[in-house]
Parts: sequence; structure tokens; C-alpha cells
Amino acid sequence: MGRLNVNGQERVLEDVDAATPLLWVLRDYFGLVGTKFGCGGGYCGACTVHLNGKPIRSCATPFSSVDGQSITTIEGLAAIDGALHPLQEAWVAHDVPQCGYCQAGQLMSAAALLARIPSPSDTDIDTAMSGNLCRCGTYSRIRAAIHDAAEAMQADGGEV
Repeated sequence: MGRLNVNGQERVLEDVDAATPLLWVLRDYFGLVGTKFGCGGGYCGACTVHLNGKPIRSCATPFSSVDGQSITTIEGLAAIDGALHPLQEAWVAHDVPQCGYCQAGQLMSAAALLARIPSPSDTDIDTAMSGNLCRCGTYSRIRAAIHDAAEAMQADGGEV
């Protein structure tokens, strides 16, 4: 048996193999399919979620290693009232996604960056986002969207 706080809700699971990757627990047991399977080895970033506020690769994280901890998925990024996170608004404004497959992981990595560095430089962004691959190559739009979201968040006093 394991316990998780997922997007602010306490969840309990029984009969889950301890070695099951967190990605499959989120998708198959909780129905949170926004987190994507990309490479299965933690290299592409499509499966990025937050573990206690820090970005991790859920495809390479065994369920047993996160027992009792807090997980935020892309479904938990927006406000409870449904208002989009400033990053999501910037993503739309900059027309970031093409195929869209990597975007949940991109957004989760970007959100962790802005939580850590509220006004990042291009170098900060490039470093933080380097583990997230975009096959469509929208990196310049991703960087611009992160800068715009950072400015919007600063204008709102850093609040989401």
C-alpha cells in the first residue's frame, strides 16, 4: 500500500508493485493522462512532474520512492478555479506547441524554474529546460513564453 498527495488530493493505492514507475501510477491508476510517456528512461522530459516542488522524470521514478510525498502533474498546474497558470497563458500567446506531445513536461520544468528563479536569464532557461526535448524545435518560442510568464508573475507579485 502507498500514499501520495497528488495535485492536492490524498490518494491511497493498494496492490501496486513497488517498482511500478510513477508515470504509470499517475496514468493507469489515477487517470491523469496529461503526463506523457516519451522515452521510458528519463531522457526526454515528456513525463516531468513535480515531487515536493522539484521536477522529476516520472517514467524513471519507482512508486516506492515517492510514498507519502506530494506530486503535482500538469493537471494540477492551473488554479483550482480553472484559471490558467501564467506559463500556460504564455504558451498559448506564443503558439508554442506544434505537435504538443512534449508540452506537459516542458511546462512542468518551466514552472519549477520560475519557482526557483522568478526572473530567469536566457542561460537559466536553457539550462533548466535542457533535459526537455522538443522534436518540433519550438525552443525559441518556449524561451519567449517563459520570459513573458516571468514578467506576468512579477507584475502579480509572484502569485500564480
